[in-house]
Amino acid sequence: MDKQALIDALNQDLASEYAAIIQYIQYSAKVRGPWRTELRGFFQAEIADEQMHAQYLADKIAALGGNPTTQPTAVPNADTPEVMLQAILEAEQTAIRNYTQRSQQADKMGELALKVQLENMVSDEQNHMQEVEQILADWR
Repeated sequence: MDKQALIDALNQDLASEYAAIIQYIQYSAKVRGPWRTELRGFFQAEIADEQMHAQYLADKIAALGGNPTTQPTAVPNADTPEVMLQAILEAEQTAIRNYTQRSQQADKMGELALKVQLENMVSDEQNHMQEVEQILADWR
């Protein structure tokens, strides 16, 4: 992998983080039902982590000589709490896979600080994923 390919991959990750921010904002506004208060708080609490991830990625892309994207990936529409949580679970699983791969790529390129930060982001995303899994357990 060359530097431009890494920048391109990091930009894809950045677009996904933007989408996560939008997703959490949208879902916190739309959530209905008996768990609205709890889920709204949960969704809103996740926004700060996703913003930190996005800022780190944008800074790293710029430091590598790239131009951070301004376009998010598509945000899945969801109208029920269960569908919202399932969409978030899928996004977290994708982020874990992508950041694990990106960490390995950074390591091969000698970008050790990036490797470590991406591993930390994997940890964050795994914690988010496990929380969503616990919320979805015994949903019905």
